[in-house]
Amino acid sequence: MTFFTPFVDTRLRSSKSELDLRAPLLSQLRKGFAVRWLRTIVLISLDAAALYLAWQVIRTYITSVNPLWNSQQNLLVLVIVAIEIGLIAALGFYTSGQKRRDYLSLIKTLTFSHVFLFLVFSPQPTNFISLSAFIPSWLLSISLTCVTRFGIDNAIKYVRKQGLVCYPAFLICRPEDKKKAIDTIGVEKCYSLLGWADINSLVAERDDLDATIEDIYRLGIAEVFVCSWSLINRRMLLYWKLRNAGITLHILPVDLEIIDRKSELRMLCGLPTFKFSPPLVTGSDFWIKRCFDFCFAASFVIVAAPVYLFIALLIKLDSPGPVFYKQTRIGLHGRQFGLWKFRTMVVNADQLQKDLEASNEMKDGVLFKVKNDPRITPIGKFLRRYSLDELPQLLNVILGEMSLVGPRPLPIRDVEKFAQQHFIRHEVLPGVTGLWQVSGRSDITNFDEVINLDVSYMESWSLLLDLQILLKTIAVVLGKEGAY
Repeated sequence: MTFFTPFVDTRLRSSKSELDLRAPLLSQLRKGFAVRWLRTIVLISLDAAALYLAWQVIRTYITSVNPLWNSQQNLLVLVIVAIEIGLIAALGFYTSGQKRRDYLSLIKTLTFSHVFLFLVFSPQPTNFISLSAFIPSWLLSISLTCVTRFGIDNAIKYVRKQGLVCYPAFLICRPEDKKKAIDTIGVEKCYSLLGWADINSLVAERDDLDATIEDIYRLGIAEVFVCSWSLINRRMLLYWKLRNAGITLHILPVDLEIIDRKSELRMLCGLPTFKFSPPLVTGSDFWIKRCFDFCFAASFVIVAAPVYLFIALLIKLDSPGPVFYKQTRIGLHGRQFGLWKFRTMVVNADQLQKDLEASNEMKDGVLFKVKNDPRITPIGKFLRRYSLDELPQLLNVILGEMSLVGPRPLPIRDVEKFAQQHFIRHEVLPGVTGLWQVSGRSDITNFDEVINLDVSYMESWSLLLDLQILLKTIAVVLGKEGAY
């Protein structure tokens, strides 16, 4: 919200010696000030109402001492709510961005505040926070606060989808960085990009900075994002002009690839640095994942044993040959292992592949994919359609050669065509399913897209992500998406 019309400083045309960027002729509030404060006031009001309601419920239904409150007890509740709100605010839960949606940290904060309040007020004569009231008040405060926050977050998302209460933004970057910058800005879902400028027009030879600033003023921009900040010729002029117009400036390092989400921003000599600390017990992630894989795979094989026997019988009745097909694949650290599948092709399928290489639908030829492959048996089409041919790979998981989720292990023929950057996928256990499988499977015809999905999975791994991929795999398989 702006109280004055943005002032375009015509003194740019005058002598630079007369220009003092620190002293604009008119003062104004920062752009987007009203939206930020309105959001903060709403969040504080909702949190306070939720916490007050929680204590009121405890007073009415739990606390047996002094059932009819007096003014002293009402004042005590207000003090308790004020303390909790102050602690929530001090830890940054009313700031913009992802912090206010960090429900786990919010729960920890409310837990700490309740323990603190219990230690402080339980010895008091009012006996308001008794041991019998502590746990119900803790659970109710957490529940009501998280529910109200979740509700307001979804309401804000809905309103912003309608194009309302978004911050008007402007992007300055190189053309080749434009898509990545827009995708990065779009993650927050709170910006409306109204314009952009090619940063090459702001270098010393061309320097159209004045025209760019006028465009920013004309569009009523609240926040400006700049990539490759050092390329701009008059950087400080841009900074001060935006500053005096109440416009927030973001330096967006789109060329910086964050390799771990568990990072910490630190300042070093005035420059931002990302700190990546190893866990207290290194290597624990592997063993957590391995235990989960083994328990899940072993349990599934035992429960689904009749299904395995039924599929084996169908394969035997369908075509001559063995029930299982074992193929050498490349796994962790480039080691070879035998991957097990239910046989879905004729016995001499490997020899026939050479005659089908010309029909390969993968653009770079690294993988081999052909629709309506003539080598597939009738029952094999059904098994592939629902990925039932992959079930024996749970034996590979039990043996520790594979994981439930990870980059798909590829045959020697495919690995021999790898470029250097492709071998990164061999640094983790291969998986029965992965981001590739739930993101299009055979519909992806560019191997670099496969690598990008594998690397994305490796960067952001968590047990929760594995569970999400497993659940999505079930949906993809039932929907027969991208399988042939």
